[in-house]
Amino acid sequence: MVHKLATLVGALMVSAATPALACEPDYTGVTLSVGVQTGPFVASALKTASDNWSKKTCGKVNVVEFPFGELFPKYITALQSSTGDFDVMAFTPAWLPDMADFLSDMPANMQQGEYWADIHPAYKERLMIWNGKVKAAQMDGDMHTLQYRGDLFENPEEQKTFKAKYGYDLAPPKTWDQYYDIAAFFTRPDKGLFGTAEAYKRGGQQFWFFFSHAASYTNNPNVPGSMFFDPETMKAEINNPGWVKALEDYKKGLDFNPPGSLNNGSSEIRPLYSGGKVAMNIDWGDSGILGADKKESRIIGNVRASVLPASAKIWNIKKSAWDEFPEPVASPFLAFGGWQLGVPTSSAHMEAAWNYVQEVTSIETSGKAIVTAGTGVNPYRLSHMSNVENWLSIFSRPEAVSYLGAIKGSLDAKNVTFDLRLPGFFNYTEALEIELSKALAGQVEPQAALDAVAAEWDSLTEEFGKDKQLAAYRASMGLPPLK
Repeated sequence: MVHKLATLVGALMVSAATPALACEPDYTGVTLSVGVQTGPFVASALKTASDNWSKKTCGKVNVVEFPFGELFPKYITALQSSTGDFDVMAFTPAWLPDMADFLSDMPANMQQGEYWADIHPAYKERLMIWNGKVKAAQMDGDMHTLQYRGDLFENPEEQKTFKAKYGYDLAPPKTWDQYYDIAAFFTRPDKGLFGTAEAYKRGGQQFWFFFSHAASYTNNPNVPGSMFFDPETMKAEINNPGWVKALEDYKKGLDFNPPGSLNNGSSEIRPLYSGGKVAMNIDWGDSGILGADKKESRIIGNVRASVLPASAKIWNIKKSAWDEFPEPVASPFLAFGGWQLGVPTSSAHMEAAWNYVQEVTSIETSGKAIVTAGTGVNPYRLSHMSNVENWLSIFSRPEAVSYLGAIKGSLDAKNVTFDLRLPGFFNYTEALEIELSKALAGQVEPQAALDAVAAEWDSLTEEFGKDKQLAAYRASMGLPPLK
């Protein structure tokens, strides 16, 4: 009995001297400040990861939220003043050129092993890099895809009627001409059904939807990097015939959208699709997730997706003529590019901050985030796209295969189109949206609107410094510096 008592006392003493759960690594006493847009999208994913990280490391995380429009000014002020207000910043790739000089490099240990190999090359080789250094970690993957309704497209009667009218099979559109045929076919106002939905509202991600059209007509594989500017002179190309064609198309889509579409931003077109009011829409992957939400959707089991329509004619800025290709060239547009995380050099806790970033973006944590409602996190890892079983908690198997196929097909496309990344990004896009809104409202013709944008873009380029902007633009397009 005495022996047993002594053994028990000894065990209790050892237990008291040893923490029940060791902190690994130990960040006891560290509190990280993490900036992000007002949630739930993205912010909720960071908070969930914060709980995981705190349990492992004994550190604390304070997620600080701001309205999206306030986020960049808050960041750039803190970075330029070295305030140390933020240990981690969540931002869009478009801001990386303005922020990169104030951000620390991703630690070498994160750029190796399964963690690194599993990130899709489009992100780790392009969007996470600035001036040859990895300055950001991807925590979300964003691109525009086409969503469509399986119950309509796979209906034998609809297929028969469509083929009789248009002479080809009803299927996800391979070209923009087919897209508008299908949109017209399903526009049935008397039945409360319209052909498609896109964002046209100024301030509602309007310009990204326009860019998705323009990519097909302007991202010429024979002249890399020539979509937005001439990569040798930095002359704005946004008023060339390819862009004009894109704006004409984009405007034509209003005929097949529900009434009031000029007031619709991206958040408004998602319930139009999930509510069964449109046959198609163009959007980020969030539309597909909402379409599968049993509480919100009226198209359960019928979510389908495909790569954006393409064109066999693409404007060549060197020839000042259209290049004709044997087949339509898929030019899916990585709109926005997905949220990223960066660690400022002014952070007093850089090591802990990067360790937190690694937790947020780990295969396990991100794999849960992509299938959790309200996170706003879309696939960016290879495992996110290949693990169909992970998605069956949301989708039926046909839905999951279609959804993931559209995302991976877009990222793997030879002529995948990267978003504009340039210092002064918001200045350029604000100038565009002013004129874009006039053209969509019928106040000016497309050519006149884009001529005005081109003039303003050239003026902005001079203001920011032409040589500096040219170097930054070439870097963002994956082109080497000019000799």
